[in-house]
Amino acid sequence: MVNTQTSQVRKLSKIEALKERSNFLREPVASELLQDTTHFSEDALQLLKYHGSYQQDNRDNRVKGQEKDYQFMLRTRNPGGFVPPELYLTLDKLSEEYGNHTLRVTTRQGFQIHGILKKNLKTAIASIIRNMGSTLGACGDLNRNVMAPPAPYKNRPEYQYTWEYASKIADLLTPQTDAYYEIWLDGEKAISAEEAPEVKEARQRNTNGTNFADLEEPIYGQYYMPRKFKVAVTVPGDNSIDLYTQDVSLVVITNDQGELEGFNVLAGGGLGRTHNKEETFARMADALGYVEKADVYDLIKAIVATQRDYGDRVNRRHARMKYLLNDWGVDKFRETVEGYFGKKISPYKPLPAFQYHDYLGWNEQGDGKLFLGISVDNGRVKDEGSFRLKTALRDITQQFALPMRLTASHNIILYEIEPDQKQAIEQILEQNGVQITPEAIEPLVRYSMACPALPTCGLAVTESERAIPEMLERIRKLLDSVGLQNEHFVVRMTGCPNGCARPYMAELGFVGSAPETYQVWLGGSPAQTRLAQAYTDRMSVHELETFFEPMFVFFKEKRQAGESFGDFCDRIGFDAIREYTASYQSPKLDSQSDTGLVNEVIVPEPSELVVGGKTRYRIGVRDELYNRVKAAAKQQGKSMTQLAAEALEAYLKDS
Repeated sequence: MVNTQTSQVRKLSKIEALKERSNFLREPVASELLQDTTHFSEDALQLLKYHGSYQQDNRDNRVKGQEKDYQFMLRTRNPGGFVPPELYLTLDKLSEEYGNHTLRVTTRQGFQIHGILKKNLKTAIASIIRNMGSTLGACGDLNRNVMAPPAPYKNRPEYQYTWEYASKIADLLTPQTDAYYEIWLDGEKAISAEEAPEVKEARQRNTNGTNFADLEEPIYGQYYMPRKFKVAVTVPGDNSIDLYTQDVSLVVITNDQGELEGFNVLAGGGLGRTHNKEETFARMADALGYVEKADVYDLIKAIVATQRDYGDRVNRRHARMKYLLNDWGVDKFRETVEGYFGKKISPYKPLPAFQYHDYLGWNEQGDGKLFLGISVDNGRVKDEGSFRLKTALRDITQQFALPMRLTASHNIILYEIEPDQKQAIEQILEQNGVQITPEAIEPLVRYSMACPALPTCGLAVTESERAIPEMLERIRKLLDSVGLQNEHFVVRMTGCPNGCARPYMAELGFVGSAPETYQVWLGGSPAQTRLAQAYTDRMSVHELETFFEPMFVFFKEKRQAGESFGDFCDRIGFDAIREYTASYQSPKLDSQSDTGLVNEVIVPEPSELVVGGKTRYRIGVRDELYNRVKAAAKQQGKSMTQLAAEALEAYLKDS
């Protein structure tokens, strides 16, 4: 095998050169941490990601002529979403003392603390490490948090295997550099669980060029990975972890006695993309084959080595492993992996259809104990008014010392609950205004996700977490008004095209494209097993009702029995949807027979839509003009609101 890090001369991107100079992630982070400044340099903050932190700027607090409001987000690494009670209480305390008084569950089963100042960063990370946690590898160009279904079934061994191997693969691919402990603990190694001997052995085993001899990073080398690398482990039929969106997904295969035999392997999923760059795209993972359990670590290393050595290190937009699969095809990729692996990969084994599960409410563990799934709106653990989820979780954890598992839908599962503890836990949650009955949660909310976006994410071009509650409320009102009162579907929203909330697998995805404007994706499946497609590039939030009303009416009229909205959009096709919506006349708008005003360019009432302090007003137009504006807006790739505003401004300017 050719190893690009030792023998192949290539033009490297700026960040690749930075990794090379970093002395395995030490500099300039270590030096700049000692400086009395509010922020790190560009070079340091790129490397800071590998240590689990992003430097951010709270855009809500920007003041012209003053320094940015620099703060840091810390992200934990929790294989399989496991959070011991000691760690949770530490994170809760850190968020209160140094953060913005909230915690956020991520869509990769970790926690994030927002709002930490540079001067408190070392204290925060050290506290996490000393309390059974880690932030190492939660960000950066290496293996991210390894995901697994959060359900703590004790009577279903396949679920226990997913937890075991998520943890072991996370250990296998953990950075080996001592930089993390040198910088954050002054060289002290924290006491942690003993690593499995087979993992240690597998890491050091050099098979056909998978390893670097005499380097601090035996698997990654000095350049680490070309981009982030994501792994998940699940059981047949359980898609609670969006297995098709991962670089590598393993599916546990057991025999009739419930004993682990091996894993089906999928590779090449990934969702990040860039607007107006068609060479970037979302992609679902392909079936690669089957591996015996004894060989799983060597196969994982072979896949990592293939991406490490052949992934694009020049163009970061083309650096994820999904592009290598797409450029090469599955067969060439498999052959290259087999070269590192040293043997043929066996054929993929048949599997049942995958379904989405969120595990909310009370459930039996299978050993006499219970677990409780708690819905967390957009993953934000907070106290706000009469809703005090943060207080409730703190009280429960202090009183009962329960472990928790975080879910890929940014919810929380408390487990190892004795039946006689159930009433007391329910009472704490009820007193703090926390709803735990799944059926009582608005279904659109229950199955939705949104990324944090503004004000802290530097990539966000528009709102997401702060916008989705109102958007879902308006969608619910619209569904009710067209006779779809009991309808719901998977809605996901992001403030940029990077796809952190995985909108490209949703039945309805909103992807930020400009302020108050979203690209709309349709046609994903309820089980997140089919990729959605872009329906329109720009939909203003002020046009939501006019945009979706004809679509929902068409869905009501032409759906098949039991068909979901995503399945309908995929079956009927976008051409049919566009044809129907182009000729649609809303029956709800007053026909105004004496004036002929039957349509409105901007629908929401002023009392219903106030965004960014701006009230949006309604303007009525005749049918013929409405259709002309609609056609022109589509042709020019603009929203009807934008086009109408431009026309009015031009007219008034000349008048």
